[in-house]
Amino acid sequence: MNARAETADACDLRFGQVGIASVRIRRPDAAALCEELERRVRSAPQLFARAAVVLDLSHLLNLPDDGTVDALLEAVRSAGMLPVGLAYGTSEVEALSKRMGLPLIAKFRAAYEPADGGSIAPPAPASAPAPQAVPTPTAAVQAAPAVSAVGAMHQVGTVRSGQQIYARDRDMVVTGAIANGAEVIADGDIHIYGTLRGRAMAGAQGNEKARIFVSDFHAELVAIAGHYRVFEQIPKDLEGRSVQCWLEGEKLLIAKL
Repeated sequence: MNARAETADACDLRFGQVGIASVRIRRPDAAALCEELERRVRSAPQLFARAAVVLDLSHLLNLPDDGTVDALLEAVRSAGMLPVGLAYGTSEVEALSKRMGLPLIAKFRAAYEPADGGSIAPPAPASAPAPQAVPTPTAAVQAAPAVSAVGAMHQVGTVRSGQQIYARDRDMVVTGAIANGAEVIADGDIHIYGTLRGRAMAGAQGNEKARIFVSDFHAELVAIAGHYRVFEQIPKDLEGRSVQCWLEGEKLLIAKL
């Protein structure tokens, strides 16, 4: 066997859509960061435990020194998440990544950032209340934005646990179930003609007009343009119902169809 064949047999290296969340640092306080992330992991361990995250330092006035960044990375690990790199930024961030042996992630999915933009603040004194059904405002019940000229992506059949399907620059139509631990992501709207037990994330590139429509609602998470809601328990008046999700300001609203 020649050297070329041996190299070809050794491995395959491919680049694809990777589910990575962003931890956007607002202040370089490792203790506060660990406490806040631990609270998030406790609130939804199936979503956040061992989640791959990128550390985003772009919102700090001054870039922290290496020791501070190392402490922030350790805080992420201690909370139960897995830091995989730094968000791409200035030449100083690039130099920092080289010194620390971390990759720079130029573009990553921000679907798990909270509505406040991912700010890291002291944890709330009490756990957040379970999501409640939101009455449908008259102005909000309207047709979804038009499908892009590319046309929607059609997914037929079950999206199984661990699978992730992404409709880039277009809507997604799913005729089948989305299992626990599965993800469907679209830059436009998402229409699910089946049961949603996993996660649905619309407007992935920041389209705040995107919507999610579900025939049978049992979701782990829904998100639009990075604003998300996690469900440990589905409110009784939404469970198993046909619903739509949309943004109103910075609030992600859900109502029965």
